[in-house]
Order: sequence, then structure tokens, then C-alpha cells
Amino acid sequence: MTLEHKDAYAIKYGVLYAVIIAVILLVPLLVYTELIININEAKNELSLKRKAHEIISKMHNYKPSEEGSYFDFPRYNEVKSGLYDENFLPIFSLLEDVPIIMRAGYYEYENRRFFVQVLPKRRYFSAYYLIVESKSKNYAIYQTALMIGLLILLILFIISYFIFKQFALPFEKVNKQLDNFMKDSMHEINTPLSIINVNIDLFARKYGESKYLTRIKSASKTLSNIYNDMDYLIKQDTVEYPKESLDLSTFLVDRLDYFQVVASQRAIMIKMQIEKDIIIYFNKTKLQRIIDNTLSNAIKYSYENSQIDVSLYYHDSDIVLSVQDYGVGISKPDKIFERYYREDMDKGGFGIGLNIVKKIIDEEGVALIIDSVPKKGSTFTYKF
Repeated sequence: MTLEHKDAYAIKYGVLYAVIIAVILLVPLLVYTELIININEAKNELSLKRKAHEIISKMHNYKPSEEGSYFDFPRYNEVKSGLYDENFLPIFSLLEDVPIIMRAGYYEYENRRFFVQVLPKRRYFSAYYLIVESKSKNYAIYQTALMIGLLILLILFIISYFIFKQFALPFEKVNKQLDNFMKDSMHEINTPLSIINVNIDLFARKYGESKYLTRIKSASKTLSNIYNDMDYLIKQDTVEYPKESLDLSTFLVDRLDYFQVVASQRAIMIKMQIEKDIIIYFNKTKLQRIIDNTLSNAIKYSYENSQIDVSLYYHDSDIVLSVQDYGVGISKPDKIFERYYREDMDKGGFGIGLNIVKKIIDEEGVALIIDSVPKKGSTFTYKF
């Protein structure tokens, strides 16, 4: 597990763990917030009732008969009020407007709160209603609850991140040892594999071809393909793969010749329709992984005594590479690119070839169309 993978692991599970715990902890916070809102509404209603009672008391104590007297309507900092007739038209009001309210009581309207008090008829300046208004403070409560929730989530994520980062250390050590083992194994395999391939050619030159030597060649090339996949898998995150101009036509013919021996062991004929001088700007190693794994799978899953059709041509502005086999087909096309997945466990392999192909074509913007019918065969069409 690399440092990037360890951080990604810690972030992924840190977020997941933090969200789960946060949900558990935030439920009481939401309940508590709702309770505070209800208490705040009750306090607000009581406050408006008191202000209404205070205004009525002042109007009640006003003596209009005294010479030169006038009524100074009460004004408050956080509360506005007004007197209205039976049609809710203002007689005197400090309110900007009021919603249509047809009976007495406490009302919530957006962020405004109203208390409507019915007055004795024609007793106080011919008014029917006293309306008292204040602004709701629920927004501040919600804002505080949101800040607390986000703070809880942040703290949980930080704690979870460091916990999972430490938790990943033993796996990182094991993976590092496994990577080193694989690298050492690949290095140890490379030398005898090279010796086998060289001596096969020398033996063929000296004693001629035979069915036994052909079997050895086929097995050696299959092993070489697996080796190249493993080597690419190990180096893909550390090695740069620069692009260059390649004669794709010639390159493809060479790879087909390479796999001809493997195909012949199962009496499979490879038919080619390849346009000449098709040039592509691509990395040679990546291109070989695409072609080799596609051909290897086509041979592996073809019926014996069948054929594989390989085409290379221009279509509009695309370079099209098509490999069609007449074999068992694919039952689960959506799963074949998963690492270690194999359609048929009896066919061998490690299930990494098409996973490598998928990663390469995604990186390079290559389109892939798969057309497969079980028991009739599959067609892989690449558009570069």
C-alpha cells in the first residue's frame, strides 16, 4: 500500500465512519434543536401576549376627557404593534403590513410572528383588533445547530482519519513486503524465461520443429504474456510510458505472428485483414498490453478448430482494431474488467489482463465496444 493509497484508504473510511457516527450523534442534536425551537416559540408567544396586555393597560388608563391630553401609543425596540378595524384595516399601526388574519391567536408567517388580540367593541379608538409583531429568532438557532453539527462532523473526520491511517500501517507493511516479493520473483523469473526462449530458438534451428517443441514454445509464450502483465502491473505507478509514432500495421502483424504458435496448439486459425502503413501515436508497452491480452483471451476462449478474425482499418478519423472469436462468449460483460475476475476458472490465468487493458484505454481515451453472444463468440472493437 503506497502513501497515496494509504491516504485514500484513510480518507474514504474516515469519511464513512465520521458520517455514520455523525448521524447517530446528530439525531439527538436535531431533537434538541426542535425542542429549543418549540420553547423559543412558546417564549415568543408569551412575550407578545405580555406586550399586548401592556398596550391594552395603557389604553385602558388613558383618560381622553382631560383637557389637552393625548395618547402616546407604546413603541418597543423588538416589537411592533397596531390597531385595526373589523376588516383588518389599520387605524393606527407601526407594522408595515399584516397577512390576512381572521381570528385571534398566535401566528407564524415566514420569519415574522403575530399575536392578535380581540378588543372590546369601540372601546379603544374604535379598534376591533390589536396586533403585535416580532421577528423570529429561529434562524439563529438553526445556524448555531448547523455550526455545531459541522464541527462534530469535522472533529469526527479528523479523529477517524488518524485512526484508519494508523490502522492501515500493518497492511502497508505487508503490502510493501508483498510488492518486494513480487518484484524479486519477477526478476528471478525473467532470467530463466529468457534462457528458455533463446534455447527454444537454438534447438529449433539445430534439430528442426516438432510437436513437442511447439508445445514448449506455446507454453513459454503464454508464460511470457503473464510475466509482461505482472511486470506492467508492478511498474505502472512508478514508470513513465512516453508516446511515440508507431507503425501499428507492422506492430500488429508481429504480435499475431507471436501468438500464431499458441493458437495452433488448439487448431485455431488467425485470419488478418490489416491495412498497411497505419501510424499511431502511442506508447509501445501499453499498445502491446492491449493487443496481447485481447489476442490471448480470444485464443483462450475460442473453441478448438475455429478461427479468429483480426481487422485493422481507418474509419472516418478513427483507427479501428477489431478482434473477433467464435468461442464461448461472455456471460457477464460488465464484470470482465474487474481485477482477478475470470469467466471460466478452468481456463487458467490470473484475471488481470483485461483489468490492465481497461485502465490503459481509460487513460489514453481509447473507445472499446464489446459485442458478445454466449456460445457464439465475442468481438472486441477498439477505436483509437
